[in-house]
Amino acid sequence: MSQNSHEINVRELLDGRGVSTYQKLVIFLCFLIVVMDGFDVVIMGFVGPSLKDAWNLTNNDLAPVLSAALFGLTFGALTAGPLGDRFGRRKVLIVSVFIFGLFTLLVAYATQIWHMILFRFIAGFAMGGIMPMVATLAKEYSPEKRSALLVTIVFAGFTVGAAGGGFLAAWMIPLWGWESVFIFGGVAPILLSVFMIFKLPESLAFMVHKGADRAAIRKIVEWCAPGSTTEHSTFFIPSPATVQADANPIKTILNSHYAKGTVLLWIIYFSHLFLVYLLGSWMPTMIKESGMDAAQASIIAAMFQLGGPLGSIMLGWFMDRFEPHRVLAISYFSGALVLVWMSNLGPEYLLLCLTSFYIGAAFNGGGTGMNALSSNFFPLSARATGNSWMHGIGRTGAIISAFAGAWMLNAGWDFSTVALALTVPALINTAALTCKYFIYRNSKEA
Repeated sequence: MSQNSHEINVRELLDGRGVSTYQKLVIFLCFLIVVMDGFDVVIMGFVGPSLKDAWNLTNNDLAPVLSAALFGLTFGALTAGPLGDRFGRRKVLIVSVFIFGLFTLLVAYATQIWHMILFRFIAGFAMGGIMPMVATLAKEYSPEKRSALLVTIVFAGFTVGAAGGGFLAAWMIPLWGWESVFIFGGVAPILLSVFMIFKLPESLAFMVHKGADRAAIRKIVEWCAPGSTTEHSTFFIPSPATVQADANPIKTILNSHYAKGTVLLWIIYFSHLFLVYLLGSWMPTMIKESGMDAAQASIIAAMFQLGGPLGSIMLGWFMDRFEPHRVLAISYFSGALVLVWMSNLGPEYLLLCLTSFYIGAAFNGGGTGMNALSSNFFPLSARATGNSWMHGIGRTGAIISAFAGAWMLNAGWDFSTVALALTVPALINTAALTCKYFIYRNSKEA
C-alpha cells in the first residue's frame, strides 16, 4: 500500500489480516447456501424407496428421476461460470437459489413421472451455478493462509444438508408422505434467496477487477478492514507474473499453462462425483434390499453424508498446513481401504454406520477439498469458469452413477460387490492428484 497515493492492494490487505466479522458473515451465508444445495441434491435418493412404493416404480423407472437434476447440474455449471466471471458471483447465486427452490417445491405437486423429471431438471440447472459460485466467492473473501479451511468449512454445509435430508426423510415421510420433504426443500431456499438480496455482497476482488464504483468498493473494504481507507483511496488487484490469462476465461483454463491441470481436475471430479453420488443415491435402496429395514438403511446412508463435515474441516485445516495434493490423495486412498473393509462386514449395523461415517469423511471431505484446490489453481479472471467447468464436466460422473446403480442392482450385485467396485474411482483420484502435484509443483498455481 502506498501512503502517498492511497493505493490499496485489496488482496494484500485481506491476506494480511485476520477474518473480520463481516467476512465471517459472508462465509456463513455461503455455508447456508451450500446446506440448502446439499439437502436438495440428495433428496431424491432418500425419497426414492418411498416413491417407488407409492407410484409402483421399478429401478429403471426411478433412474431418470434420479438423474434429471444431475443433467441439469451439468448444463447449469457450464453456463454459470462464464456468467459469473462476466456479471458477478452475487447475481448468479441469488437467481440460482431462488429458481432451484421454486422448482423443488413444484416437485411435491407433480402427478406424473415426466412432471417430476422436468422439474428436477430445471432445479438442477439452477443448482449447477451454486457450488462453483460459492467456492469462488468464499475464496475471494478469505485470507490466503486460511482459504482452504474456510472454503472447506463452507462446503461442509453440503454434507450437513445431505445428512439432514436423510434424518428429515426418515422422520417426515412416515408422518406426512414423501411430498413433505420437497415442500421443505423448496420453501427454505426461496426464503434464503430473499435474505441474500439484502445481505450477500459481490466479490470484492471481482468489483476491483471490473472497475466498479470506488465508493462501493471502499464501503466493503471498510466492512472487512475498518479504518484501512481514506476518501482518496484507490484499489487494485495485482496479476501474478506466472498467470497466463486470456480475455476469454474459457480460453484461459484451456491454454498451454492451465490445460493439463484443468483436465486432471475434470478427471478427479468426475471420479469423485461418480463415487459419492452412486453411494448417496443408491445406498439406501441397496442396503434395504440387502435385508435391513428402511429406517436402518436411511441412517447408514445418512452417516455417509454426516461424515462429510468433519472430513471437510479436517482436510481444509491440513491443506493450509501441508501440501494440498498429498492431503487429498491420502484421503481418497484411505477411503478406498475402508471401503474394502466395509464390503466384508455383512449385516453388522453398528460397524456399517461407523465405516459409512469414515468413507463419508474421506470422500465427501475430499470433494470439498477439491473446491479449495480448484479455486487456488485458476486466476481471478477465470476462477468462476474454472470452478464451474470442473463441476460441469464432473457432473457427468454423477449422471452415469444413477444409471450404473440401477444396472448393478438389476445385475444382482449386492452392496458388498458395489463397495469393492467403487474403490476404483477412489484410487484413480489418488493417482490423478499425484500427477497434478508433480506437473505444477514449481508453480504458484499448484
